[in-house]
Amino acid sequence: MTADAEAWEERHRGVEYSVLGPAELEEKQLRERRDVASMFEIQETDASTLLRYFSWNKERLIESFMERPEHYSAVAGLSTSSRPSAVQTLHPPTDFTCEVCFSSIEDAGGASSSSSKGKGKSRGPGMETLALSCGHRFCTACYAAYLQQKVENEGESRRIQCLMEGCGMIVDENTAKLVLQGATLERYTHLLSRTYVDDAPTLRWCPSPGCENAVSAAVPAKALRSLVPTVRCACGTEFCFGCAEAPGHEPAICKVAGLWLRKCRDDSETANWISANTKECPKCNSTIEKNGGCNHMTCRKCKYEWCWICAGPWSEHGNSWYNCNRFDEKSGTEARSDQAKSRAQLERYLHYFNRYANHEQSARLDRDLYARTEKKMEEMQLSSQLTWIEVQFLRKAVDTLSACRATLKWTYCMAFYLERDNMTELFEDNQRDLERAVEDLSEQLEKPITKETIPSMRQRVTDLTVYVAKRREILLADTAEGHRDGRWKWSVPI
Repeated sequence: MTADAEAWEERHRGVEYSVLGPAELEEKQLRERRDVASMFEIQETDASTLLRYFSWNKERLIESFMERPEHYSAVAGLSTSSRPSAVQTLHPPTDFTCEVCFSSIEDAGGASSSSSKGKGKSRGPGMETLALSCGHRFCTACYAAYLQQKVENEGESRRIQCLMEGCGMIVDENTAKLVLQGATLERYTHLLSRTYVDDAPTLRWCPSPGCENAVSAAVPAKALRSLVPTVRCACGTEFCFGCAEAPGHEPAICKVAGLWLRKCRDDSETANWISANTKECPKCNSTIEKNGGCNHMTCRKCKYEWCWICAGPWSEHGNSWYNCNRFDEKSGTEARSDQAKSRAQLERYLHYFNRYANHEQSARLDRDLYARTEKKMEEMQLSSQLTWIEVQFLRKAVDTLSACRATLKWTYCMAFYLERDNMTELFEDNQRDLERAVEDLSEQLEKPITKETIPSMRQRVTDLTVYVAKRREILLADTAEGHRDGRWKWSVPI
């Protein structure tokens, strides 16, 4: 194992996971439903329905079902009949009429023959019918149209209920496959297979486009307060198992990252304009825009009248309606103090957001370095005796730079929510050291290459790459230890 790999494993100790391909996922799913079917002596399709109801939490299913089997059969959408079959064999009467299309056996040309074995599907001379174990029978054409609408238009597969309004019986996969055909059947099968990973709390899809792998890990929700469960797919993609953010959000924990992303969506676009063009009402703190030259402001929300210049009550201004001379009065000072706090909070947010956004933008620009790096590597080969392997130090440098930009981006998210104390100052020291090293490496990669500077440049870039990677590991390792030890104090409930 390389030093980088050892550092990664050490930082993520406590996150045990495995990567599963499509075949392994199918086998795991089949194994779980066979275990449940065998334990409760039910059909595998019924076991699948129960497992989907319990989000594939087999332990919780077993515990609950053993205590109240009839209750959980009903709420999961299974038959409460003592018989193991999920679909009864019913013979429709000779006067059967479909309650959807109102076609009848007589219209079809005679009475229905016996239903197909075990599927509740009856074939008459001109009509086929289908019923689940609830006994609600409809013609197969209406059932097929109903299922097609659920699959194609609603993207549903796991919890399709009986066609009868108000009936909670679930259409099992064998029954669905009996009436669906072609592309709709393929989509149903695909959706059903996807729900296994979507529902199971211990599984997550790799977010990389085109990757069909999933990661299996047992990370309880309470662990997300002290752990950043970054995992790595076999395709090389790193992402957070807790919230599926890719390429992850180390060193910020999921709750902090989520709060930050929501705040950025809500605040970033308007924060600068608000700071320059508005003030808060001194009484109710509503944001007010000054759209004229008059300094006499009336809050639309609470109707409070105040002075735009000093933020004091307008009633205390006497006859000085348009020339405020009460800047140092107590009432105005207190109002300005409240507004100053609000402005300070906004300025603090902008401080962290601007740096967060800067590293995000720099990371995008650094990715453009890949194309330029390829060209530089070719130039170095042509103008020196270096082989293609020997010029890979440039690609390694760009990869390291990209990873560090992502880390720095999330350090500003974390710093925004940290309370000020000695530990926070140490965190910011590590942040500053990494940031300086990153900028040094970025500047070095932007320099032009000449035949004379290749040896010194190669040595300089290689040394900086190693140093930058080391500074990143120091920051991440220290932060991870702080999460585990409860060292970090947050300004918001976590």
